[in-house]
Amino acid sequence: MGLIDFVKSAGSKIFGKDTPEPSAADAAAFNEQRAGMLKRAVTNLGIEIADFDIETTDDKVTVRGTAQSQEDKEKAALIIGNHSGIAQVDDQLQVQQAPPSVFHTVESGDTLWAVAKKVYGDGSKYTAIFEANRPMLSDPDKIYPGQVLRIPNLED
Repeated sequence: MGLIDFVKSAGSKIFGKDTPEPSAADAAAFNEQRAGMLKRAVTNLGIEIADFDIETTDDKVTVRGTAQSQEDKEKAALIIGNHSGIAQVDDQLQVQQAPPSVFHTVESGDTLWAVAKKVYGDGSKYTAIFEANRPMLSDPDKIYPGQVLRIPNLED
């Protein structure tokens, strides 16, 4: 996402009240404390970021790590930026990439159960294949030879 601008004077107060600007000698400790509080604000709202790191410098926050989804990435940046005293968020978060789905060409005699058994080792997971191919499939029993199906990664 890169740099996102926020209104520095808007948002919730990190420390629960207006905080005076720290002296130059106290700036490093203040920025470290503020980074920890921003990190907790994100995790307390259920957003999980792997290798989560926040660095604050004056009114700019740089955030790094790997979010589980694009939605989590965007929410984390907004949670951080919508705190009073934050003017910019440098969003360097990455998004975890799930392994891509594979495709299966239906052969004569195939059923979704048989395909699930072959791919997942458990025929009862045929519903995942069925759902991944809706609305092209209207019924799990209506597949035909030559049809190509999306076989989702069950870790999605």
